[in-house]
Amino acid sequence: MPKIKTNSGSKKRFTLTGTGKIKRKHAYHSHILTKKTKKQKRNLDHFAVITPADQKRVKALLGM
Repeated sequence: MPKIKTNSGSKKRFTLTGTGKIKRKHAYHSHILTKKTKKQKRNLDHFAVITPADQKRVKALLGM
Protein backbone atom coordinates (compact mmCIF):
# COMPACT_ATOMS: atom_id res chain seq x y z
CA MET A 1 0.00 0.00 0.00
CA PRO A 2 1.36 3.49 -0.80
CA LYS A 3 2.44 5.90 1.89
CA ILE A 4 0.13 8.79 2.78
CA LYS A 5 1.45 12.19 1.79
CA THR A 6 2.01 14.75 4.53
CA ASN A 7 -0.24 17.81 4.23
CA SER A 8 2.16 20.66 3.40
CA GLY A 9 0.08 23.31 5.17
CA SER A 10 -0.03 21.25 8.36
CA LYS A 11 3.68 20.60 8.17
CA LYS A 12 4.29 24.36 8.36
CA ARG A 13 1.75 25.04 11.13
CA PHE A 14 2.36 22.28 13.68
CA THR A 15 5.44 21.00 15.51
CA LEU A 16 5.96 17.99 17.74
CA THR A 17 7.21 18.20 21.32
CA GLY A 18 9.61 15.69 22.81
CA THR A 19 6.76 13.87 24.54
CA GLY A 20 4.73 13.52 21.32
CA LYS A 21 2.27 16.37 21.86
CA ILE A 22 1.51 18.75 19.00
CA LYS A 23 2.16 22.48 19.34
CA ARG A 24 0.39 25.25 17.44
CA LYS A 25 0.59 29.02 17.24
CA HIS A 26 -2.20 31.31 18.36
CA ALA A 27 -4.38 33.04 15.79
CA TYR A 28 -4.88 36.85 15.61
CA HIS A 29 -1.17 37.65 15.98
CA SER A 30 -0.22 38.47 12.39
CA HIS A 31 -1.81 41.82 11.57
CA ILE A 32 -4.09 44.59 12.92
CA LEU A 33 -1.97 44.66 16.06
CA THR A 34 -2.34 48.37 16.82
CA LYS A 35 -5.75 48.03 18.47
CA LYS A 36 -4.71 45.04 20.60
CA THR A 37 -3.30 45.60 24.07
CA LYS A 38 0.25 44.65 25.03
CA LYS A 39 -1.11 41.95 27.32
CA GLN A 40 -3.22 40.44 24.55
CA LYS A 41 -0.30 40.41 22.10
CA ARG A 42 2.03 38.96 24.73
CA ASN A 43 -0.39 36.13 25.52
CA LEU A 44 -0.81 35.33 21.80
CA ASP A 45 2.97 35.04 21.43
CA HIS A 46 3.23 31.71 23.28
CA PHE A 47 2.67 28.30 21.74
CA ALA A 48 -0.37 26.23 22.69
CA VAL A 49 -0.84 22.47 22.75
CA ILE A 50 -3.49 20.88 20.51
CA THR A 51 -6.52 19.56 22.39
CA PRO A 52 -6.91 15.77 22.60
CA ALA A 53 -10.07 16.01 20.50
CA ASP A 54 -8.06 17.37 17.54
CA GLN A 55 -4.92 15.27 17.94
CA LYS A 56 -6.10 12.32 15.85
CA ARG A 57 -7.07 14.58 12.92
CA VAL A 58 -3.83 16.59 12.99
CA LYS A 59 -1.65 13.48 13.27
CA ALA A 60 -3.36 12.10 10.15
CA LEU A 61 -2.52 15.32 8.30
CA LEU A 62 1.09 15.04 9.44
CA GLY A 63 1.24 11.46 8.23
CA MET A 64 1.76 9.90 11.64
